[in-house]
Amino acid sequence: MATPGFVTPEAPFESSKPPIFEGLSPTVYSNPEGFKEKFLRKTRENPVVPIGFLCTAAVLTNGLYCFHQGNSQCSRLMMHTQIAAQGFTVAAILLGLAATAMKSPP
Repeated sequence: MATPGFVTPEAPFESSKPPIFEGLSPTVYSNPEGFKEKFLRKTRENPVVPIGFLCTAAVLTNGLYCFHQGNSQCSRLMMHTQIAAQGFTVAAILLGLAATAMKSPP
C-alpha cells in the first residue's frame, strides 16, 4: 500500500512559459488584428450584416423623428419596419454563420 505524501513533479513548473499539454501547442500571434482590419474582413465575408444594421439604424432614427413630430401613423409604420429590419439582420447573421461552418474544414 502506497503511503500518502508529497509528490514531486518530474520537471519544476516555470511560470514564465505556458503549460504544455499533450496534443496541443500554444498559438502565438505575430500580428494581432486591429478593430479596423477585423471589421473590414468580417464585412467582406458577410456584407449583408452591415447593410441590415445600417437599415435598422436608419429606420429607428426616422421612427424617432416621426414620433418627435407627433406623426403617430409614420411612427407606427417605422416600428414595424424596424422589427422587419432587425429580423433581416439576425437572419443574415445566422446564414453567414451557417455558410462559414460549412466552408471550414472538419
